[in-house]
Amino acid sequence: MKPAALVALVLAAAPAHAMDDASLAQLVRQRLDGDRTGACMAVAVVEKTHVSRTFQCADPAEAGRIGPDVAFEIGSVSKTMTASLLADLVQQGKGSLDDTLASWLPEGTKVPEFQGQPILLRHVVTHTSGLPALPSRGMDLTRMDDPYAGLDAESLLASLADVQLDRAPGGRFAYSNYASMLLSYAVARRAGTDLETLLQQRLFAPLGMDRAFINRRPDGVREAKAHGSSGKEVPAWRFATDLAGVGGVRATLDDMVRYVQGGLAPGDTPVARAMAMTHVPVSQTPPMGMNWMIAPAGDRKLLVHEGATGGFSSLVMLDPEQERGVVILSDTNWISIGGLASLGNHLAEPSLPLGKPRRAATPEPALLQALAGEYQVQGAMKMSLRSRDGTLFLQPAGQPEYEMAYDDAGDFYPRDFDAVLRPAKRADGTYGFTWMQAGAVLHAVRIEPRAAFPQPSPAELAAYAGTYPLMPGFDLSVREEGGKMVAQATGQGPVALEAVAKDRFEAAAFGAEFLFLRGANGEVEAVELHQAGRVLRGQRQAQ
Repeated sequence: MKPAALVALVLAAAPAHAMDDASLAQLVRQRLDGDRTGACMAVAVVEKTHVSRTFQCADPAEAGRIGPDVAFEIGSVSKTMTASLLADLVQQGKGSLDDTLASWLPEGTKVPEFQGQPILLRHVVTHTSGLPALPSRGMDLTRMDDPYAGLDAESLLASLADVQLDRAPGGRFAYSNYASMLLSYAVARRAGTDLETLLQQRLFAPLGMDRAFINRRPDGVREAKAHGSSGKEVPAWRFATDLAGVGGVRATLDDMVRYVQGGLAPGDTPVARAMAMTHVPVSQTPPMGMNWMIAPAGDRKLLVHEGATGGFSSLVMLDPEQERGVVILSDTNWISIGGLASLGNHLAEPSLPLGKPRRAATPEPALLQALAGEYQVQGAMKMSLRSRDGTLFLQPAGQPEYEMAYDDAGDFYPRDFDAVLRPAKRADGTYGFTWMQAGAVLHAVRIEPRAAFPQPSPAELAAYAGTYPLMPGFDLSVREEGGKMVAQATGQGPVALEAVAKDRFEAAAFGAEFLFLRGANGEVEAVELHQAGRVLRGQRQAQ
């Protein structure tokens, strides 16, 4: 599942216009036709009195891959369904969001605390538990084609003994599939049945989601074939049933339409009350209900969740005030190229850009020449880039060489597996790159001999200290600490910086450069943050 697969929206206040099948098909074709991923999509816009649907493929000749009878992996959108099951149990009087996670797990399970502060269920459904992204045991991360297949409840629970929390639960957002798997298991355990049966009884059947399933496929349902963003077919992912609430639900487009309709319709049935409870704000940083992101839409609020597995992408948006929703299901993983946000945002609010297909392109020779070299990837292996006959080749340390294709969005991608290499021009004109694979976003820096630059004294470092607002609500705080320059962005931990030239510092592990700008009086007055090809500038506010 996509660890950071939540859509950020800043929408205009005007409500979207009514949609019909032909208009929706035209929009999806405009976004998808000829896309180098070869993706197919099932898309619906759900309105109070009407539902528009379309099934489209980048290559129309592939249209048979999908249809009304085809079930897609919906990935992390499954988490919102697990939240509804939890809400249902709460409303039955079988628990509370203020229960500890430990109280929902087998007696004797060692669950970490921070200075006596336990993890509560409200922390789990808002990704503020402090638990890591993945469990330490039971997963084979050397084969990302099906990483959850070997994970069982025993390994999931045993992994808790390896965790030490570094902050109080509830203190900071950090997306955790591990915490969501624990919740999936805990909900099934508290209900006294397996998760698939629980979903069928308490969610799917009441909503008429007749073709939705985890591992027990109904008759007459085809399973969509999974594809990576390079267009190659890849294995679908498998989950143990009771852990599948993290991302293992499969559903047709009509199943998801009924799910959205259930989330939009008021009512006094158990399923309506449970779904409504998941929409109520539980935390504010960022705003979240129970596993739903709450995004601003002018004076309205949207409920949003995006999902991705190895070969699928999904997106669901609810606009309760307008009684309108959007569903996008794709048989291709788009996580490394930005997900489904641009299409989803446009369908929710037409004033936002639709985006365009990524088409194969030819890179400039100067770019290939500038990228050639040896690189260290953050927290991972070394990689070599070479240019031959107008093509870039990638060779990870100890692995074969891979040919890289290029698209008109400026990204390179391997022809043989699913990843993206995004060039990033540095402040000094040289290049690094960002490597995106299986949900990870890793920065790579060139390995090159460089004369050591004298590190500034504590007094010299103090001249840079201050707060630099880079965006609304996102500040960079700079200080001298123990003879080192330390930078800390809003909501993030402190990072030590190394001076590499006058007024220029690096956090090499994060692919970030900090260029400090001086005014006419010689004093530091601004900073530019260069990272992943973006430049953010902030004026200094003295401490």
